[in-house]
Parts: sequence; C-alpha cells; structure tokens
Amino acid sequence: MATRPDQLYKDDFYAWTRDQAAALRRLAEQRWNGPLDLEHLAEEVEDLGSAQQWAVESQLERVIEHSPSLAPRRQWMISVVDARGEIEHRITPAIRREVEPALSSRYRRARRKAELALLDHGEKEAARGLPADCPYEFDDLVADEWWPANRHGLRDDD
Repeated sequence: MATRPDQLYKDDFYAWTRDQAAALRRLAEQRWNGPLDLEHLAEEVEDLGSAQQWAVESQLERVIEHSPSLAPRRQWMISVVDARGEIEHRITPAIRREVEPALSSRYRRARRKAELALLDHGEKEAARGLPADCPYEFDDLVADEWWPANRHGLRDDD
C-alpha cells in the first residue's frame, strides 16, 4: 500500500481518511499550538471515510435484497446493476477489509427486506425458503454477470 499521503488519497480514500485522522490526533496529543481544531477535524475526516464505507454496505444490502428470487425480476436486476455500480465507484481495499467480514450481519437485514418483498409478490414458499445464513460470497455479489438464479441454470432473459 502507498505510504505517501497524496498517493494513498488516490489509491484508497478510506485508508487515507483513517491515516489523516490518526495524524491529526497525534498532533493534538503533542499539544500543537495552531489555529486548527484538530480533534474535530480528525472526526470529520474520519466521517468522510465512514460515509464511503456505509455507502458500500448499503449497496451490498440492496444487492442481497434483490437476489433471492429464482427468476430475477427485471426491476430488481436493474436495482442490482445500479448498486454494483455504486459499489465499484466507492470500494477500496481498506473498505473491503472492513465490510467483507461483516457480510452476515448485512445479509440478515437484507434477508428480512427480501422476505417482505417476496411476500408482497405472493411468493410465500420463496420467502420461507430464504437461508438463515448468508449463502453468497462477496466476490459473487459484486460480479457484474452473477445472479443467484444462474445456479439453477436460468439466464437473465428467462
């Protein structure tokens, strides 16, 4: 990983926010006597990275929520394509390291939304059949052409 702040900013914005917040806090601990509110600046910089992480987590939930149907609905597929685009735009290696291990907690929330949506479409069996634990891998969820239904031999146009 890059060590220069300007390169880290380009390569992994989330990691840069963490690095810069830590540097600001070190300055505050050293009792730097400048005109900056270092502690609040550190919090704000850190929050910028957290917003990026939250956006990725939210979009992953959307992908999961719209993935359980055996025959994906076209509007759900459009939503998933949009969510994957947002993930691709915001994901960094550091965000992935934070988000991937927490996939099961994101799955639980998305599973509940998927269950309710399936019930709204009259698919009680599909809603009841949703796995309790996350059956998806992170790489599958973000892959452009991957759909859970593909495991059943279906195509996007079926």
